Amino acid sequence: MYSKTPTLVTRPLKRRVCLLAGLLLLGCGQERYQKQPDELLVGVLDDPVFYQPATTEREEGGFEYDLLQHFAESQHKKLRIVAAHNPSQLQELLDNAEIDFVASIPILALPDVRYTAPLREAKPLLVQHADSLPVYDPGALSGRVIEVLSGTAQEASLRQLPTTPPPLIEHPRATNGVDLLQRISEYHAELAATDSLHFDLALNYYPDLVVAQELPGKVAYAWGFRSTDEMLRVQADAFIAEAQKDGEVARLRDRYFGHFKRITPIGATQFIEDMRSLLPHYRPAFQEAQLLTGLDWRLIAALAYQESKWDPLATSYTGVRGMMMLTEETADRLDVDNRLDAAESIRAGAKYLAELKDRLPEKAMDPDRLWLALAAYNLGMGHLNGARQFALGMKRDPNSWYDMKKVLPLLAQPEYYERLKSGRARGGEAVILVENVRTYYDILVRFESPRRSPLQMGFAMQ
Repeated sequence: MYSKTPTLVTRPLKRRVCLLAGLLLLGCGQERYQKQPDELLVGVLDDPVFYQPATTEREEGGFEYDLLQHFAESQHKKLRIVAAHNPSQLQELLDNAEIDFVASIPILALPDVRYTAPLREAKPLLVQHADSLPVYDPGALSGRVIEVLSGTAQEASLRQLPTTPPPLIEHPRATNGVDLLQRISEYHAELAATDSLHFDLALNYYPDLVVAQELPGKVAYAWGFRSTDEMLRVQADAFIAEAQKDGEVARLRDRYFGHFKRITPIGATQFIEDMRSLLPHYRPAFQEAQLLTGLDWRLIAALAYQESKWDPLATSYTGVRGMMMLTEETADRLDVDNRLDAAESIRAGAKYLAELKDRLPEKAMDPDRLWLALAAYNLGMGHLNGARQFALGMKRDPNSWYDMKKVLPLLAQPEYYERLKSGRARGGEAVILVENVRTYYDILVRFESPRRSPLQMGFAMQ
């Protein structure tokens, strides 16, 4: 059964301790949802496609969170998120007026709710394991067991299938669409109904998933309001229309989902195999590099895999060598005695990336700052700065990865590189590197634990 108590993810330490102590109902009570006059309380699904709660390693974020943050600012309010496991919990919060509205919800998923225009659309899908016999047509689903999250649009699609007998619908304990698809990958279920957004994300983690067939209809995600809050809904609709017009929605889609299909299922499968067989040998060195630089060891490992496939003896035709593929000049500057020594290479590569990140202007904010630094790791800071100047002339934002990923490939064209002191550069390769590293990092975050400092470990034990 799903928990009937939504989790409030933005809360002070006292309330967090209350949750950890198991006193959610008795000790904390409904004071968690007492809204202050300057707050905007929004219910969202606790689902990685829409929202990522805060952890000891990262601040809360996600496509919906960033957009909601901007909307709250337009209302001169402070955003406060209430995360729930399923639509019925959001309905209860909305009915009880504990939140102002709900986000990341399929249109028509909740009764008596007024919706904005859709923010995102997806195809409902039926997913199975690649090793299973194909299920090509709806008739083959008669009497089959299909798992689906309760209250989703996919559940409604399943009930519309013209099969006799109808498929058997089960609601597993999975708390979100990605966890549901994990059950297919691990052979705990044969078929699962999801949508294309969740499938695209899950495919990087579980590359043995395949689409069995498309289900009827479509899934349109929007914000939902009580019928008595029509003014707020109209304001939200106007905000969404402007965000779509000025490109904000497109930028956020790219920030959170633009790298999803960069690596093929075959490539993801190989990475996961190498993660299990090769990574344990080098994990201590990556974690030591985190202590040295403050960069997440999983990010450093992701970059190393992109550079060398975790091969400490790797050598390219251009003369870069080692786990982090350092040039001789960079290795000398960072006091590396042997580029083919894995630990030395990892330390130096991490220091170099941290240095590049520090050299970027303050206006470049994370995560764009990190992605620009990764591009500079591939190109050199001279080429990146040249591309940043081109971006200004093209009225693009040189501090935005969304804009710069469109500018960098121009460095291979004579009309651009002939204007650079540093000459020609394969800027398109830098874009590929960044997007691949983002994907590898996502996979490592899914499967590998963070390295916590002693201070973090002490807090977790409190």
